[in-house]
Amino acid sequence: MKEDDLLYVLALQKVDGVGDVMAKKLIAHCGSAEEIFKTPKNKLASINQISSIIIKNLTDKSIFEKAENELQYIQNHQIQTMYFQDDNYPMRLKHCYDGPVLLFSTGNIDLENPRIISIVGTRQITSHGTEFCRKLISDLAPLNPIIVSGFAYGVDIVAHQAAMDMGLQTIAVVAHGMSQIYPAVHKKYVRRIEENGGFLTEFWSGGNPDKENFVRRNRIVAGMSEATIVIESAERGGSLITANLANDYNRDVFAVPGRTSDKFSQGCNNLIKTQKANLLTSAADVMYILNWELENRKKVIQKQLFITLEPDEQRVYDYMQANGKSEMDLIAIKCQLPIYKLSSILLNLELKGVARPLPGKMFEAI
Repeated sequence: MKEDDLLYVLALQKVDGVGDVMAKKLIAHCGSAEEIFKTPKNKLASINQISSIIIKNLTDKSIFEKAENELQYIQNHQIQTMYFQDDNYPMRLKHCYDGPVLLFSTGNIDLENPRIISIVGTRQITSHGTEFCRKLISDLAPLNPIIVSGFAYGVDIVAHQAAMDMGLQTIAVVAHGMSQIYPAVHKKYVRRIEENGGFLTEFWSGGNPDKENFVRRNRIVAGMSEATIVIESAERGGSLITANLANDYNRDVFAVPGRTSDKFSQGCNNLIKTQKANLLTSAADVMYILNWELENRKKVIQKQLFITLEPDEQRVYDYMQANGKSEMDLIAIKCQLPIYKLSSILLNLELKGVARPLPGKMFEAI
């Protein structure tokens, strides 16, 4: 992005009353951030939902002084920027109506790999959660996914560490500006993360890790990922907000089940119980739901001559044979099966060579 263009985008961000959604509306109408400031007031007034207060705030000259100071910081500290209309902006996040207009990054982030998953959970991770998280990432490593998390205590930092140990790219989405690291105790991981991955934020350099910033941060974690995985969570917590955002963005969500008596399994169990998340017991569940590694399966799986199907398998197979290509959710409804059980059935049918997955969570009988 050119320096002059970036300056106007930064200035737009400092206009009172203009958030990401409003900024995108103005840019779409005027063509660029620069043109917004050059458009006559009467033309701006004709844009739907643009108030006279916002139009007045656009004339505040102090916003350019703030923008110039931030631009100087960006240049002095070699911070990269990702504008929502540029190619280097996270592809999936472009489809989120409330995605940030501008992102700041450090390190060596490469988003060419489409397999991006976020791993989130409690800050008080148990030994079981740690073991599960590490094994999950280890088992997924041959597929070379990008691991996204929030660099916080608990599940976040375990996910980042496991990704680094497996040589995977990992991206830490933080809830503050690039002038600091929070929590400070995690500074020891910064250089290693930036070697293969990096840090991402929407906040200006002086932004502090305020409570409300973590909620805003979570929409980036959910929006840029193909799927969100919740390892452990209490009944309430930030990871559940991320899971709900992922559902709102029509992303896949996975949750690791636990005992009903375990405090940090209640959130995951509730997600599964309310069908807001797929039950996750191993990396195979992720690969199956996301249709990863299907090419290899198609090469080795052949239809058997004599097949024995279980009653539920037969019901699902008969439905797909009668109705052709069908969405997973529709199959679950018509066959009166919960998603977690249907996932296992469809996998068995595929392994028996009588069904195959298609893009978009579609399946068909062979």
